[in-house]
Formats: sequence, structure tokens, C-alpha cells
Amino acid sequence: MKEKKIDIILNSAEELMCSMEEPNRDMTVDMIAKNAGIGKGSIYYYFESKDEIIDAVIERSYSSAIKEYFASTESCKTTYEKLRRLFVSIIKKEFIDNSHNVIISLHVQDDIVLHYKMMMTAIKTVSPILTQILEDGVKDGSVNTEAPQESAEMIVAMLTFLLNRSFFPSDDASMYRKLKMYANVLETCLETQKGTFAFLFTRPE
Repeated sequence: MKEKKIDIILNSAEELMCSMEEPNRDMTVDMIAKNAGIGKGSIYYYFESKDEIIDAVIERSYSSAIKEYFASTESCKTTYEKLRRLFVSIIKKEFIDNSHNVIISLHVQDDIVLHYKMMMTAIKTVSPILTQILEDGVKDGSVNTEAPQESAEMIVAMLTFLLNRSFFPSDDASMYRKLKMYANVLETCLETQKGTFAFLFTRPE
């Protein structure tokens, strides 16, 4: 199936974003068009500005993690398992996945605007899913929170901030120690059993 024009544009922008030190400042629509092998007018048919393209690239990356999560939840029977799979999907996207990954590439760049965009996109994309999981968890008694939506937004914001190596430069060992402390915070805030979020700081095999 022929690649859709909008995907050609986003793929081109993502490739440039991963290769440039400051794409938010240095990347242009002309560069995106040239890299994609299409006319500049084609880009403006779908997007009004470079900023809109950058937003779309970041949102697409987080959306892919959500799709991965949903694809893995068919056999989930407990709130715990849904939580685990959601967090693993996001952490893989932001921290573990060593493949061509725009989110990881942007994390190491010193651009506060891009980091803000990533955090806001993560909150917008992931929080509604986590809210529903927490609401189900309250019903079955596995978690306890009076404000599932606000709790979800706070949890996602904390995680994306924590995983951002521009704010917290560290090696992998240090990052896992931070994730261990984060897991303790979640267990306290959601009043879950000890060890519920141990998977956050357990290195994948």
C-alpha cells in the first residue's frame, strides 16, 4: 500500500528531528519538503506551520505506545496487569527502546520548548487511559484515590519529567534507582500493596 502523504511528511520531519541538535529552531518546512521529496505546497495542505508538524510527530510517537498497550491488553484480567502494561509501553518508548526513536532523541536535546511539548503530549495522550484504569481499580478495590483523573495527570507528568534526561542526566543505574523511588510514591498515593509497581525498576531480561 502506497505511503500516505501525511506519513511521508511526518517521517521526513522525524528523521530530521532525530539528526539535528535543535530542530525546534533550525528545522524548516523547506528542509522537511526536500527531505521528503515533495513540494512545499503539499506540506501546507496538511499543516499550517512547522510547529504543527513537530506536535504531530511527537503525538504520533506517544500514540504508537498507546496502540502497543491496547494490543497487549486483550488477555489482561486485573487492574494491576493493565497498569503494568501501560507503564512498560511508555517507559519502553521514552527510555529503553534503543531503536530509531524521536522521543529518546529529543530527551537529550537542550530545548525547553520541545520538552514542554513532549510532557504536554504525554499527559494528553496517556492520562485518559490511566484515568480509566484507576477508576476500574477503585471499583475492584485494587487502588484507592478520590480523584482518578487528577491522579492520572500527576502520575504521567511525574514519569515524563523523571525520564527526561535533559532535566535528570544520569546513567541507567541511576535511572532505575529513581524509578524505584517513583514506584514507592505511587504505592503510597494509590494505597496499593507493597511491590505493586516493582516492575518499574526491574530491568528487562
